[in-house]
Order: sequence, then structure tokens, then C-alpha cells
Amino acid sequence: MKSAVVVFPGSNCDRDLAVALEQVTGREPLMLWHRKTEIPSGTDIIAVPGGFSYGDYLRSGAMAARSPIMRAVADAAARGVAVLGICNGFQILTEAGLLPGALMRNAGLSFICRDVKLMVENSQSIFTSRYDAGEAVTFPVAHMDGNYIADQETLERLEGEGRIAFRYAEPVNGSARNIAGILNDAGNVLGMMPHPERVIEPAHGKTDGRRLFEGLVETVAA
Repeated sequence: MKSAVVVFPGSNCDRDLAVALEQVTGREPLMLWHRKTEIPSGTDIIAVPGGFSYGDYLRSGAMAARSPIMRAVADAAARGVAVLGICNGFQILTEAGLLPGALMRNAGLSFICRDVKLMVENSQSIFTSRYDAGEAVTFPVAHMDGNYIADQETLERLEGEGRIAFRYAEPVNGSARNIAGILNDAGNVLGMMPHPERVIEPAHGKTDGRRLFEGLVETVAA
């Protein structure tokens, strides 16, 4: 099982994500600098981490989305490779066009950093197979621009096609329909604002995020 973590100038959750992947896969992931133009052959999982790529200039994720590596990520996603974007990674995936909608400034215009309760909306994806539909889990959030927006047609399509993976159990940042994470139409790309990599071992106080990585590895390896 080969995984890779993309690293941009300003990324600060790349090591957390690498540790989570290594714990579950038993193999240290490749750290891919943003100026790389290719994803190594045989890579099974690509992770786009949180942080503040390029200092969040212009819009969060807008500059990172135009990095050379993202063309390769898009090509890999089109081939069916699993792509996980967390927090700033979610922002980058929307800016790169791999996921619909956009992440805007939080409704309260303030940085939110706390544990939040989520509801698992879709337990049939490669990312959520170890959860039950309707299950409540707790992940931390840490973002200023996590307010997910999309036009009504897109929101209805996400709902109708079961592409909302996670939903906030209560309003957190103003996101439309309390959306916390969405899938692409093929189901192999997940973008989410909460941080599952920060709740994977008892020392974190909770382990709700570990099953996301375990289920992903198990499904991809099958």
C-alpha cells in the first residue's frame, strides 16, 4: 500500500496526516513537494493536508490549486486513485475543480478551533465504510474559511446522489445544509473540513478518525 502526502509552502498539517497514514498502512508515505509534476506509479492514496498554503493569499487554496502537482493529482483522481483533502486540502480540491462548490469565510467571521460533532451521512464510500450511516462522531476543526457554499442545483445533486459524506450535527461555520465533507461523482475524492488525523490514537483523547483511514486502506487494498 503506497500513499503520498502533498506538501505546499505553508502546509502545517502534512506531518500529522503522514503519521496517520503510516500508522494504518505500516509504511511511511511519500512527501510530495508541490513543484513535482508526477505522482509515482503505484500510488494508492493521495492526501492533501490542512494548513495555510501560500499564506491563504487571494483565497484559501487558490494558489496551491495551480501548483504543478495538482495537475498530476487531477489525472490520478480521473484514473480512480483515492484522493483525500482535509481542511485546506478541501479548499484546494474545490479550487482545482476536483470537487464542486467553494469554501468561504466562516459565518461568524472568526477562526474556529474546537471539537465538533458530525453525522455520518454516507457509509458506503471508500472513506466511510467503517462507519454506520447516521452515526455521530467527533472530530476537531481549525479553520477560518470553512463555510461551504454551492448553488441550489449542486446542493440538490449532492443530496440526491449521496455525496454528502459528513454533516455537522449543529451549525458550526454557516455551511450550506451543515455540510462538512463531500465526495466527487465517482466517489474516490473526499474533501472535508474537520481533521480525522487528529483523533486516531488514545493520546488524542478520541479515536473516531482512525476508522476513516482504516476503512480507506482496507477498501483500496481489496
